Amino acid sequence: MSHKLLIANWKMNHVDLDCVRFMEEFIPKFSAKREAWIAPQALHFNLVRSMGEMKGIRVGVQNVSENSFGAFTGETSAKSLRAMGGHFAIVGHSERRQFFGETSKICALKIRTCLREGLAAVYCVGETLAQREAKLTLAVISDQLLQGLNDIISPTVDKLIIAYEPVWAIGTGKTATPAQAQEVHAFIRSVLKERFPGLGEHIKILYGGSVKPDNVEELLSQKDIDGGLVGGASLKAQDFLALCGDK
Repeated sequence: MSHKLLIANWKMNHVDLDCVRFMEEFIPKFSAKREAWIAPQALHFNLVRSMGEMKGIRVGVQNVSENSFGAFTGETSAKSLRAMGGHFAIVGHSERRQFFGETSKICALKIRTCLREGLAAVYCVGETLAQREAKLTLAVISDQLLQGLNDIISPTVDKLIIAYEPVWAIGTGKTATPAQAQEVHAFIRSVLKERFPGLGEHIKILYGGSVKPDNVEELLSQKDIDGGLVGGASLKAQDFLALCGDK
């Protein structure tokens, strides 16, 4: 797999001034050794996009509606986002599943809408601690993949990205060992190859479990880890630069 990809998920953090400061610090030092995408809060999308476009930094959102337009108060339209220069949307993040009741079937609708409107869909899958301890990791992830990708016939490889996020390692300081992460990524790769013959081996699979500057190199050295979906370590420009290979 070519170029590694780091996606910054800022979650519900940063006011506009924080965004400006981050970009002013990040942009001059970013060398594009690794590809960098950023998902700020939706209301900061255009600010971050306008500052990042000179360096080819792609900007998207953390959630998107399964509907392209209509009477859906408070939702974010994939159609409108694409028209504004948006590149991607995160779909099915564990926090959306946990706090907002988002299911893999709902994610399937969102992924289909993203692809139809020309957005890349970053589809998140992963298991809880209870599921891992019950040795259900692969069964849970297989179900999430098959349900979420059920309606997708033949995606272009640059528009579908999978992010494996072990829920037990998000915001806890715990991290799957590189070997543990690779084991799950290899399984995801096998599902994708079976689901999309000829394409599955080229779809990027990102690791999303507490990626930090001190573990990123070992994680990215694994065969099937093509990058990272990064939360807390993406909030400071220096940390995200380190993840992108620009220390």
